[in-house]
Formats: sequence, C-alpha cells, structure tokens
Amino acid sequence: EGRDIGPTLEFNRDILQGLFMGPSVTSASLKTAILTSKVMEELGYQTFPKYNEERADIIQNITFNDKDLLIKYVQGVQKGSPVDSDATVVPCEIAGYSDDIIMAAGTFTQGSTIEFSCDGPVREPYIAYLQGGLTYSYGRLAVINAIKKVLDEK
Repeated sequence: EGRDIGPTLEFNRDILQGLFMGPSVTSASLKTAILTSKVMEELGYQTFPKYNEERADIIQNITFNDKDLLIKYVQGVQKGSPVDSDATVVPCEIAGYSDDIIMAAGTFTQGSTIEFSCDGPVREPYIAYLQGGLTYSYGRLAVINAIKKVLDEK
C-alpha cells in the first residue's frame, strides 16, 4: 500500500562504508596537505596553513605570484592523478566566477574534491587550493608531479 519501511540496505551500506573509510581518507588528505605545505615552503612559496600549524580543514593554499607557475602546478596535479591523467587542464571561464579558473580533478566520482583536486582563479596573487586524497600514496605522487612541472617552468 505504498508504506515506507525506512532506509534501504544499500543506503545503510553507504553510510557504514563512509564511517569506516572516513578516518583513513581524512588522514591521507591531511598528510598530503602537510607534505605539500612543507615542500612548497622549502621551495620558497607562501603556504597557508603552514605545515606545522593547526588545521581546521583539508584545504592547502599555495601562493605562486606567477600565472604560469599556478597553471603548471595544477596541470601537474592532473597529470599525477589516477583518473584522466592524460588530460591537460587549462584556465577557462566558468559560470559564477569573475576570473578564469583552472581545475584539476583526477577523480573517480565527478565533483568529489575529497578524492583529490586542485584549482585556483587565474588572478593575482595566483593561489592554488589543493585538497583531498583517498590515499596518501597517490596524493603524494600527484604533488611530486606538480612540483616537477613547476621546477621545470622556472
């Protein structure tokens, strides 16, 4: 008679899987952000938060002060991502933004920034916003690849 008997088994599985995986994904994301901050600071870039500061979320800011370096870094993240690593991301207009945006997201689920992503507006001071990483291993590899692209550009 159309009675609602509550959540389905599939819904419960998704909730439980999230609770199970949440701590390790959060840890991987934080470790990737801290690594990024430490290495980029040592290379002379301004980061926020600093690698040794208390964090309120998983987002890592990197200030490049150079349009080309921002673009190369984000492209390097895409090249080191587990999905669509053969894609070359470029700045473009996106509805709702006043500046061109460059976005890297080599993710299994479209729009899932927790998986691993990096983006930024193409305007001074040219800040990249890096976040996520399902595993520290692939987060680290993508960051290493991005740093190589920046160093090749200099």
